[in-house]
Amino acid sequence: MPASIIVGAQWGDEGKGKATDLLADRTDMVVRYQGGNNAGHTIVVGDEVLKLHLIPSGILYSHVVPVIAAGVVIDPKVLLEELDGLEEKGLDPFARVRISGDAHLIMPYHRELDLLIERRLGKQNLGTTRRGIGPAYADKASRVGLRVQDLFDEGIFRKKLEAVLDHTNLVLTRVYGRPAMDLEAIATEYLGYAERLSPMVTDTTALLHEALERDANVILEGAQGTMLDLDHGTYPFVTSSNPVAGGALTGAGLGPNRIDRVIGITKAYVTRVGTGPFPTELFDEVGERITDIGGEYGTTTGRRRRVGWFDAVVARYAQRVNGFTDLFLTKLDVLDAFDELKVAVAYHADGERHHHLPPHQSLLHHAEPEYVTVEGWGAPTSDITRYGDLPRPARDYIDLLEQQCGAPITWVSVGPGRAQTLERR
Repeated sequence: MPASIIVGAQWGDEGKGKATDLLADRTDMVVRYQGGNNAGHTIVVGDEVLKLHLIPSGILYSHVVPVIAAGVVIDPKVLLEELDGLEEKGLDPFARVRISGDAHLIMPYHRELDLLIERRLGKQNLGTTRRGIGPAYADKASRVGLRVQDLFDEGIFRKKLEAVLDHTNLVLTRVYGRPAMDLEAIATEYLGYAERLSPMVTDTTALLHEALERDANVILEGAQGTMLDLDHGTYPFVTSSNPVAGGALTGAGLGPNRIDRVIGITKAYVTRVGTGPFPTELFDEVGERITDIGGEYGTTTGRRRRVGWFDAVVARYAQRVNGFTDLFLTKLDVLDAFDELKVAVAYHADGERHHHLPPHQSLLHHAEPEYVTVEGWGAPTSDITRYGDLPRPARDYIDLLEQQCGAPITWVSVGPGRAQTLERR
């Protein structure tokens, strides 16, 4: 059975965790393929809110094998804290989670460098989560990174750590005036994680292929979103990995013939965290109301998200980059209170109309959205259980988004709970 990919279609925070959790009841394996604990997936089950950063969202189902693949960067301290927290809630994560030995480790100096680089950039900072993600991926690309498997050979671990600290400590002391990091302290801490992690570490690529060969149902779960992709997002205001569908293949170790479904997750409006261009951003009372109603604060950082009207230009771009077979529309209920809504269908920049994303970042930074204004529905939707029972203006709004996006909207979320999801097709 081919695998499915779940991808954020905006700047992250679209509700991928809820979508993955909802589909996981028919799934055997959920694979996280990129990013690190800069991600935050929120799942609501009954009265309980579960916030995950590294563990795939399918952990709540006892039949699901959650996999952290080679494309992920792992802070072992954070990972073990998350596993312990899940165990305290009565789950069995240590028995089920599987971790790639090829995944790279986030080291203490990565976190320190992330903080120092952002400070040095000042007003030009990228708005990172300061969790060490970028420096960890930089070391990976520079071929000086340490991997999970290195924890199980003390000699190799120390040799690699010594080599990278020779350079990193020069940067810390001479560029930033910070103290050098102690090799022994780091080695003692990280080698101490090996015993607890060892039972979960395996060749996840082989595990994944074996599952597909026995017709298991597999979901590849991304973090962040298309517009934060290192190659295809609003560079340099992006993450340090590839959240797009193609990144799922490299991060998990699959060929494209193993995929038959790419599900894009998109809010009924748009948000982003941190700096960078955001053409439909709202700075008025409407934006404040959406923020308050939608609880738009980052799961990982707690930072207030920037809010804007739905951007069909971004949605069309995400469709072209990922090849969505379905869209999962979230947070429709947040718009219940508005008499009218706007959808950006094009941009205007330097005297030209852009139906698709402009080819140069300077155009995007000062692009003016061309809006279509539509009627709101002014009625609560969170208790509705059948798509056909939505108010007519709500269904018209969804039809408009589908037409503009170029991909079918299959599910519509009207609240954070599992049951608050309407199947449209």
